[in-house]
Amino acid sequence: MRAVGSSLPRIDAADKVTGRAVYPGDIDLPGQLWLKIVFAGFAHGRITAVHTAQAQTAPGVVAVLTAADVPVNEYGLIMPDQPVLCGVGSTPDAAHVRWEADHVALVVAETQVQAEAAAKLVRVDYEPLPVVADPCAALQPGAPVLHPEAFAFPYGTRDLNSNLLLSYRIARGDVEVGLAQAAVVVEATYHTQAQEHAYLQPEAGVTHVRPDGRIEVACAGQWMHEERRQIAHALGLPEEQIVVRFPAIGGAFGGREDISVQIALALAAWKTGRPVKIVWSREESIVGHHKRHPYTLRAKWGATRDGRIVAAQVDVTADAGAYAYTSTKVLGNAVMACLGPYAIPHVQVVARAVYTNNCPSGAFRGFGGPQGHFAAEGQVNKLAEALGMDPVELRLRNIWREGSVLPTQSVVPPGCTAAQVVEEAARRGGWQQDAAGRWQPPSTPPSGGDPDWLSTSLGTGPRRVARGRGIAACFKNVGFSLGAVEHCAAWVELHGRGQIERAVVGCVGADVGQGSHTVFQQIAAEMLGIDPARVEIRAGSTEDAGSSGSSSASRMSFMAGNAIQGAAARALAQWQNEDRPARAEFVYHPRPTTGYAPQTGAADPNITYGYCAQVAEVEVDLDTGHVTVTRLVSVNDVGRAINPQQVEGQIEGAVAQSIGWTLLEEFIQQEGKTLTPHLSSYLIPGVLDVVQEIEPVILEFPDPQGPLGARGMAEMPFIPTAPAIAAAIHDATGVWIDSLPYTPPRVWEAVRGSRQAGGREQIGSC
Repeated sequence: MRAVGSSLPRIDAADKVTGRAVYPGDIDLPGQLWLKIVFAGFAHGRITAVHTAQAQTAPGVVAVLTAADVPVNEYGLIMPDQPVLCGVGSTPDAAHVRWEADHVALVVAETQVQAEAAAKLVRVDYEPLPVVADPCAALQPGAPVLHPEAFAFPYGTRDLNSNLLLSYRIARGDVEVGLAQAAVVVEATYHTQAQEHAYLQPEAGVTHVRPDGRIEVACAGQWMHEERRQIAHALGLPEEQIVVRFPAIGGAFGGREDISVQIALALAAWKTGRPVKIVWSREESIVGHHKRHPYTLRAKWGATRDGRIVAAQVDVTADAGAYAYTSTKVLGNAVMACLGPYAIPHVQVVARAVYTNNCPSGAFRGFGGPQGHFAAEGQVNKLAEALGMDPVELRLRNIWREGSVLPTQSVVPPGCTAAQVVEEAARRGGWQQDAAGRWQPPSTPPSGGDPDWLSTSLGTGPRRVARGRGIAACFKNVGFSLGAVEHCAAWVELHGRGQIERAVVGCVGADVGQGSHTVFQQIAAEMLGIDPARVEIRAGSTEDAGSSGSSSASRMSFMAGNAIQGAAARALAQWQNEDRPARAEFVYHPRPTTGYAPQTGAADPNITYGYCAQVAEVEVDLDTGHVTVTRLVSVNDVGRAINPQQVEGQIEGAVAQSIGWTLLEEFIQQEGKTLTPHLSSYLIPGVLDVVQEIEPVILEFPDPQGPLGARGMAEMPFIPTAPAIAAAIHDATGVWIDSLPYTPPRVWEAVRGSRQAGGREQIGSC
């Protein structure tokens, strides 16, 4: 059996299905203490005092730590704008609470029950400050400034008198000239909501000081070396003093890219000298970690009568929440995504991320792509309707192809297959080409669902159902973008005599459930020409290998695959020279990218892209507004499928998660307070809420830069689902609904015509 291209079982499958896999919450150490983090519970205010005396004398309490106990009281993935602990006796910035889940104290006790009881005895005195919950209001003159203190800002100079975190512009051609050339112009305002990651394992970890004096943190995350850096910085220690270890990880989707409990654990173990453990409740997890960014996008696009999109003007506002997290990078991706994979000569995009007192927004599968493409694909479908042209035909007249010039004035990276995925999706969705090669809509109606799908004991008669079909496409960057420095380290060690009997691979890319360690094994086996069972993976600790970067940005298989390829080739060369055992290291550095120029947005923004197109078929219950996705075709160019079954699983999982975002998930806050802190109030899809029939389609057009041709692909199937469903709902009802999620009340009201402009919500921009 060949190693690459085979659907081998995941190397962690047996342990996970039998329960042998060890997650951070499963680990207990002798003599361990328990940690409870006290949340602020206050959206915006200044702390004048933190009273800990009662908690310190409570049964079992070993220590109560406050802001004064943190050596360097700041942290952040991209910029250190967040205190480890808010309170007095530290920096001026730390006295300022901006989010209800800001950490104000750490209670360390002998048992979990004792820590929780003592935490309730901590009292905090606040000077209330006005809550800024709307990003547009946050930019108005006189709005309370949430970050008036300076911190290390990697983007030049930040205005300390404004809540603007960062803005980008793209300007190519002359958008007014383009709009004047257009025969049709469509305008709409799109709104996307915050989304909770809802991974299975809540935040948890255990930390201890090792006999060698180093602090070891066992937790769940997405980038061991970055967590090590942030922990060391906050504790004022050299990075070598920190070891980060990832046991099994119960899901991430971007939600573990930012620090949650890691620094608090390390600080508690360091101060007490004993092992310390924490396991968050589901409510703490939902309230206490970042969400997908809410976006508002105002779009005005124009096209000529023959279907050339000549102008696109988009205004974008992202709610960054209380701290930066990855808002600057997500915005950078959305600035491109809001134009879709289309060659448009006249473009103007103005985009901004804004601080508010809401839950911080950050990385989530798709990373700005879902929000941007929701607007872009909505505009393309509306232009097609206005022109009386088939939406597939319009797309293929404008889509990126090899050599296309991007809106950033650079050329699309080699291996562009956007047209191929749209064509394949169209064919599988029922579209056909006429004798002149023009695409025509399906002649068959959308498939119907199970007639009992929505039946209830209260049903009194047949439902009034409308059926529709819609299409959407997308691109997704592979790897860090906009000038972020990329690399991935790996080593390969070969053992045996006459032949390679065993290979050991060191590469610490996090496997957050996507199966990356199995991919590492298969790529190494392919390069070495041995059975994958002979390949052992070392990937659990910062001590195992150098940094692999984050398991995010659809990059891990791409980056680690290239690194393992390089290390395996070097080790093989040594082996063939009879230098045995052979060991070689390799650090992969992809081609560099560049950031947006300030006024024009000129850039070479991304290493490469993946491409996806989807066709959605829906049923809309006209009496209830309930939308059922009866069939969804997802066509994905993955370059090369290292493990086809895992690729199919990623497609199916992404679609299920995206249907949740599209139809029912909505993280609701009011004046900075979470109103949906439980899975009983924040609804994620169950088995009856996802698509009835999904058709995952894998295309393999090798990427010139990918390992064995592979592209990163785990995010892109999430992205076009919402606009494809939007188009299908319109096909069924004649109504465009431009605000997510498509809950039954929203759809019912739109179909009944109670919302302005056929169900479009008019949401202002900044």
